[in-house]
Amino acid sequence: MDWIFGYMPFPRIMCRFHEFCAVENEDVLHSRIVSYKKLSMFHMGGKSGKMNIIEQVRKKQPLIHHITNQVVMNFTANGLLSFGGSPIMAKEVSEARDMATIADGVLINIGTLVQPDIEAMIIAGQTANERGIPVVLDPVGVAATPYRKQAIKKLFNNVQFTAVKGNAGEMAHLVEIAWETKGVESIDDDMSKLESVALQVAEKYNTLAIVTGKIDVVAQGTNVKVNDTGHEYLTQITGAGCLLGSIVTACLTTNSDQIKAVYEAVRFYGQAAEQAAARSDVFGTGTFLPHFIDALATKE
Repeated sequence: MDWIFGYMPFPRIMCRFHEFCAVENEDVLHSRIVSYKKLSMFHMGGKSGKMNIIEQVRKKQPLIHHITNQVVMNFTANGLLSFGGSPIMAKEVSEARDMATIADGVLINIGTLVQPDIEAMIIAGQTANERGIPVVLDPVGVAATPYRKQAIKKLFNNVQFTAVKGNAGEMAHLVEIAWETKGVESIDDDMSKLESVALQVAEKYNTLAIVTGKIDVVAQGTNVKVNDTGHEYLTQITGAGCLLGSIVTACLTTNSDQIKAVYEAVRFYGQAAEQAAARSDVFGTGTFLPHFIDALATKE
């Protein structure tokens, strides 16, 4: 039996963090990963034969390298697997370039940031830039401490991010707009400012900005899209935003317009939450979670 690092969607095969099967080189490693991806997929394309963005992800099953929040690794991995992607959870500096080299996209999340992570994030992000694959930043709790502020500044100075996703407080901090926060959470939902925050982040960092909340705002250049799907349970579970970052990264690996890909990721995510919450056997967040994971696998 082969043991593969991180979380891989192998039928009947358990997976462990950072454990490897014996391979001769990166090409063999990548071929093994591809060969073990999910075998069952939804019928794609309908009568027109044209796949939408969600269907493209499920056909491609992109390999996403996560350097992410330790609290949410399991939830993120299972959510991305259900959605149709393939996650790697690896944060060791000495393998950061190799992991980013075999990945289809990179997600950087500073939720449980420690000093060695920063170097690994920069290496993985720069490798993604060199290869022209998407790299997404989730600046979790950036406004909470000087340490996080300095780390984010260093990341922006060294990596060009395809997209930056955060709650209103996190994103407002990136462009020096006053916003009330508590710890890593945004608690001021002044909706009149959301579009301005998204546009300013997009302009300042030359990126695609995603401001999440009761209403999500996606901006790129002067283009803005607004999403109102979702459910309040997403605000009451740990890691909902972190998993969304993973799904956004997966959607950005498709051959689609970037702002459209991100909008579809956010819209579908909220729609899945609504679907799970509407079930008669969901009574709160505890029963919501497994059904939400299931809903991420549904066909639109």
